[in-house]
Amino acid sequence: MITGYTALVDHARLGRPLQAFTELRFAGNLPVDEIAGIADDIPEVQTIFTTAGDPDALAWIRVRDVDDLKRVIDLLRRSGRVTGTKTLMVLGTSTRTAQP
Repeated sequence: MITGYTALVDHARLGRPLQAFTELRFAGNLPVDEIAGIADDIPEVQTIFTTAGDPDALAWIRVRDVDDLKRVIDLLRRSGRVTGTKTLMVLGTSTRTAQP
């Protein structure tokens, strides 16, 4: 079912061409709902995906460059709740446009 329409944004023209995914690990006693809000005040974090297992969450990040990425990762780490990270930079994207 169609649930809405989406605008396609050229993030490179908006100054945020670099994408990365950062795995986030937390102490075992942190509620999942608190994990989901870890980056509410960091606009470069597009989405937080909470996951079952290791890692606890995955952050989708869009930034200007590597220095900007380091700044955002440092912000996540300084939250006091993140116990570990692992970051993967996106080299390219292939999107399925039609269902078989």
